[in-house]
Amino acid sequence: MKSKVYFTAVTGSDTIKSINDKLKRLLEESKVLDFISKGQKVAVKAHFGEEGNTGFVRPEHVRVICDRIKDKGAVAFLSDANTLYRGRRLNSADHLQLAHEHGFTKEVTGVDVIIPDDTKKENIVDIPVGQKFIKNANVARIFVDADAIIAVNHFKGHILTGFGGALKNIGMGCATRQGKLAQHCDVAPVVHLEQCIGCGECEKICPVGAIHLENKKSVVNSAKCIGCASCLAVCPTMAMFIDFAAGGKVQEKMAEYTLAVLKGKKNKAGFINFALKINKECDCWGMENPRIAPDVGIFASLDPVSIDKASFDLVNKACGKDIFKAVHPEQDGIKQLKAAQAIGLGSLDYELIEL
Repeated sequence: MKSKVYFTAVTGSDTIKSINDKLKRLLEESKVLDFISKGQKVAVKAHFGEEGNTGFVRPEHVRVICDRIKDKGAVAFLSDANTLYRGRRLNSADHLQLAHEHGFTKEVTGVDVIIPDDTKKENIVDIPVGQKFIKNANVARIFVDADAIIAVNHFKGHILTGFGGALKNIGMGCATRQGKLAQHCDVAPVVHLEQCIGCGECEKICPVGAIHLENKKSVVNSAKCIGCASCLAVCPTMAMFIDFAAGGKVQEKMAEYTLAVLKGKKNKAGFINFALKINKECDCWGMENPRIAPDVGIFASLDPVSIDKASFDLVNKACGKDIFKAVHPEQDGIKQLKAAQAIGLGSLDYELIEL
C-alpha cells in the first residue's frame, strides 16, 4: 500500500502569514498530528541553525505546529542534540543561546526549548538495533523518553548524503556526539601535529586513555579509541581531525540510527518537510550557502521514507533535473531512501495528495 504524503505549494512571494495559513490547513487535512493525545510529552525535533546560517525552518512556522500539539492537550517541547564539529552548537549552553538568538524562544514558539547535555550519562541511552552497520545506537534520551516525536525538517542538499530531510533530522540529529561519529566514519581521530600545542586537554577528557602526549604532541591509540569524539570538543586549536570520507556508509548508518530513534514509536511519529530556501548544504554550515532550487512547498506524512522521496521528486521536478546530484556529484541521495526502506522504516512508493 502506498504511503500518503500531503503537500501544499509555497512560492517565494508568500508571506510568513500566508505560509502559516497553508501550514495550518496542511496539518488539518493530513491529520499528521492526530495520533497525539492529551497529557503526552511530544518532542518536536528541529534544527536551530549554526551561527551565520539562516536556512533553518523559521520559528514562526514551528509555532504553528507546537500550538496545534498543545491544542490537543499534549505538552510539546523543542529539542536538538549537540554537534560533532566545533561551533556554537557543540555544547548545550552555547547551543541554547544560539537557538534563542535565532528566535527559538518560548515567547516566539510557545514551548520550552531543551538541549540535553550529552556529557552526562543520564542523558544518553544505547538502543540495540542489531543492523548491518549499527548494532547499538547512542542517542539522546530526551527523544527516547518522549511519548511522541514530530520531526520538523528543512529539506536541502548535503555534502555527505546528497540531501537532508526527515531521515537525516532524526537519524543524525537525535544522535549524541558519539552516535554522530559512528555514522560519519569508522576511524579514530588523527592529529594535525602542526596545530597541536600539547595542552593535554584531549588526554584528560579521553574516557578510555586512548590519548597521550609524546614530545608535547597528542598521539591517539586507534585500537583503544571508542569514537566518543570528546577530544574534538575540547581541542582549542582543532588539531583533532576526523576523516569523514573514510567511513563511506554514512547514508546506511543514518537510516539504521533513524530506526533506533523511532524504536517504540510506531504510530507515534510524524514528519513535516519544509522545501523552502533549499540550500546546497546543511544548516550546520556556519555561513549562508547558495540556494539551488526555487521554493517548492511543505510536506506532511507519517512515513519518513515517503516524505523524503516526495520532497526529492518535487524539488527535482521544479529544477528540471536531479539538482542534488548536480551539486554533489559524488553522492546519491536515493541510497539513504533505499536503505531505510530495506529495514522497514517506510516506503519509496507514495501517493501525493496536493492541497
